[in-house]
Amino acid sequence: MDADAPADNPYVTDPDTDFSPVEDLGEDTAREQAERLRAAIRYHDYRYYVENDPVIGDRTYDALFSRLQDLEDAFDLDREDSPTRRVGGEPVDELDTVEHVAPMLSIDQSDEADEVRDFDQRVRDGLADADWAGDLEYVCEPKFDGLSVEIVYEDGRYQRAATRGDGVEGDDVTENVRTIPSVPQRLRGDYPDSLVVRGEVYMPKDAFREYNRERVERGEDAFANPRNAAAGTLRQLDPSITAERPLSIFFFGVLDASERPDSHWTQLSRFREWGLRVAEEVEQVDDIEAAIDYRDRLLDAREDLPYEIDGVVIKVDDREAREALGATSRHPRWAFAYKFPARKEVTRVTDIVVQVGRTGRLTPVALLDPVEVAGVTVSRASLHNPEEIQRLGVGVDDSVRVKRAGDVIPDVEEVVEDRTESHFEFPDHCPACDSAVERDGPMAYCTGGLACPAQLERAIEHYASRTGLDIEGLGPERIEQLMDAGLIEGLPDVYDLDREALADLDGWGETSAENLLAEIEDAREPPLPDFLAAIGVPEVGPSTAKALARAFGDLDSVMAADADELQGVEDVGPTVAREIREFFDSARNREVIERLRDHGVDPQPVEVEGSDELDGLTVVFTGSLEEFTRSAAQNLVEAHGGSATSSVSGNTDYLVVGENPGTNKREDADAEDVPEIDEDEFLDLLAERGIL
Repeated sequence: MDADAPADNPYVTDPDTDFSPVEDLGEDTAREQAERLRAAIRYHDYRYYVENDPVIGDRTYDALFSRLQDLEDAFDLDREDSPTRRVGGEPVDELDTVEHVAPMLSIDQSDEADEVRDFDQRVRDGLADADWAGDLEYVCEPKFDGLSVEIVYEDGRYQRAATRGDGVEGDDVTENVRTIPSVPQRLRGDYPDSLVVRGEVYMPKDAFREYNRERVERGEDAFANPRNAAAGTLRQLDPSITAERPLSIFFFGVLDASERPDSHWTQLSRFREWGLRVAEEVEQVDDIEAAIDYRDRLLDAREDLPYEIDGVVIKVDDREAREALGATSRHPRWAFAYKFPARKEVTRVTDIVVQVGRTGRLTPVALLDPVEVAGVTVSRASLHNPEEIQRLGVGVDDSVRVKRAGDVIPDVEEVVEDRTESHFEFPDHCPACDSAVERDGPMAYCTGGLACPAQLERAIEHYASRTGLDIEGLGPERIEQLMDAGLIEGLPDVYDLDREALADLDGWGETSAENLLAEIEDAREPPLPDFLAAIGVPEVGPSTAKALARAFGDLDSVMAADADELQGVEDVGPTVAREIREFFDSARNREVIERLRDHGVDPQPVEVEGSDELDGLTVVFTGSLEEFTRSAAQNLVEAHGGSATSSVSGNTDYLVVGENPGTNKREDADAEDVPEIDEDEFLDLLAERGIL
């Protein structure tokens, strides 16, 4: 049965058709009726979500859906792409991590019109250098305030969905996204054989308010805003819970496809034909001034939109121009987000408290009379640092204007009414451990180090987090519980935890204790980049940690590197080099690292840059690999003198094809006569060069 529901389908043309009792049907009749019902439901979903023009009422739709469920249950007719799969599958213990088919980059952004014009000039300069001679047009889209996802379709059928994550890997949310009614399980019309799209999952404003009201009535906490509600819902371990919550989606980009049109505007039109929902507010414009006008119009209409946005996205329309402009490691050069100004309201400061962060930085926070800012109840706002408090002249009981910077983090913009004779005095001793406070420019720091319980708690949270060693089961609440019980007094104590002591804690048992200890045991031999990111070196996140590991190979070499050697590493400038050097020069930090080693923690070295076994070799990867993540395979090639690029060209030596490969790279390899090899052949190549 065609997914577009032909006119002879009675459940499209005459949806009130009477149904015979299920028990009176033969299997062939039931199978045929189920096929027609699936096609009709997909058609009605398309009319409702994409065309915004339903042709039947909710009650009739529910009757069709219920009939299909009855048939599938009675005759065991359930199919992977059936609309009934939206009710949710079996719960899982955890969300798996999957690698994206193509990187999901972030977008450069600003709320200043002049910076938007600078973006336009960079585009024009880049296209002039590339000798591109087309007409420059832009497509303008709302910048949705939700959760970005990758969705994979093969032969028009829904296969997989993942959150953006770090842009390279994300959480596998296939079953949760399947439950969203506006996500088609099968595409319509003349779709590509392979299609990987990017969309934004969100919760409509009205649905969010109603859902929060129901939560409060049940005695549950309300979600802070629609974005948090969408993010929390999409990461549920039980898809049936996701199915009960009112999520929706807009589609706005192609990550990979077996075929693509010449322009983004045409692509969005195809989306609608295929049943992929696109925002009605999308426009094509002739120049950057028209794009700026579009943003201003959407800002005026913002409150009337049924979904939250925090700006607009301006994209070069022509695909050839996009390819000529390319991308940096973080964002495409052909797109720019023109943000809205922060929303603001006035309220009263009830108290000012000082929080202690992982690095010892002290951050003052204003506690407020609750005030609604852009639909979110705000009861606390950042004051950033002692200098900011002095600049504002803020004190308890003052009336202040609060803004949500970037529509996310509330902070105090100004004092509206000074109601106090004395302003807040920043403490000269840490509120958590009473150690002396040191000033470094505008910032203030506790000098207690890991002897400060607040710093220790944050340090352990970071060490066990996904950007650290990813120790499942060691989240903030459990860390606080372990510290309160006296089981952890320092970071190395994590490796001394005892099964019986854990099992005796409230909310624990033998199984949860054993699971945590198994996770900790697995973290005794972490990859060097993970360890460097986990121990909290200032300014060293996962990408810098990988660069340091590739440059120096082992932990002792990183710790011994001087500032000049550190500055020779990609992304490490003078400031970062100084921070790294000061961290490893600290006797306290070295003591913690040595104690971790004494507890069996042995960061595993990596191949040092400068090896030349693959010198002159250029490799491109497509699909997922079994032995490595794709990023790990690329790092391995580059560490041995080769080049791992993201696209196939005439200079490419091999295209390594893994599971579920994209079609574009394979077509490019065929056109450029680039040989394809599978993962086993890639491993053989590494072995031949003496790498494995």
